[in-house]
Amino acid sequence: MPQYFSRGANSIARLSILAVVSAICVIAWLGYLIVRSPYEMMQNVPREQPVPFSHEHHVGGLGIDCRYCHTTVENSSFANIPATKICMNCHSQMWATSPMLEPVRESYRTGRSIEWTRVNDLPDFVYFNHSIHIHKGIGCETCHGRVDKMPLTWQAQPLTMEWCLNCHRHPERYVRPREYVFAMGYRYPPDQIAVGKRLIQEYKIQSVKTITSCSTCHR
Repeated sequence: MPQYFSRGANSIARLSILAVVSAICVIAWLGYLIVRSPYEMMQNVPREQPVPFSHEHHVGGLGIDCRYCHTTVENSSFANIPATKICMNCHSQMWATSPMLEPVRESYRTGRSIEWTRVNDLPDFVYFNHSIHIHKGIGCETCHGRVDKMPLTWQAQPLTMEWCLNCHRHPERYVRPREYVFAMGYRYPPDQIAVGKRLIQEYKIQSVKTITSCSTCHR
C-alpha cells in the first residue's frame, strides 16, 4: 500500500491543532481585554452635556457640598439629578444673561427638564442604593472619583461586578468616618485596616458573606 503522508505528517497535524487552539485562546483573551478596557467602559471619557457643567468650578472652586444639588443622596437609593430651580437659585443673579446658560433658563421658563447625559449608569439588572453606602461610611469619591477636579464629568471607575465585589469583600479598606463621606481628597490613615474594622462594627456593616451574595445587588 503506497504511503500518502510523510513521516512528519502527524507532527505537522499536532502543531496545526495546537496553533489553532492557541490562536482561539489569544483572540478570546484579546476580546476580553477590549471589552473590559477603559475605552469600552467609557471610563475617563468626559461626557458632553446640554450645559457644560463643571464640578471642578462648583465643588473644587466654590466649595459647594454634594448634597446641595443631589438632595436625595442621603435618604434615597437614587442620587437625584438636580432640579433646574437649584441652578437658578444662583444663576438668576450670577451669569444671568450668559448664552451658555440659556438651556437652564429655558428649562426654568417652560418647566421642561434638561436632558442631562447619565455618566455613572449601571445596568437595569443591578441594584445600587446610594443612601446605604453613605450611611455605612463609603465616600462619594470612592465611586465617583475626584469630581472636584473634573471640568466635565467622567466615569472614574469601571463599575464592573469585579470592581464592586473587591470593595464588598474588603470593606475595611474603604470605609471612612461618616463626617468625611462627602470630603474630596480624603487620606486614609496608616492604620486604615484597624480603623476600618472598628467602623464596620460601629456602622453595623453586614458580613462579607451577606454583602457578596448575588441577591444583594441582583434583585
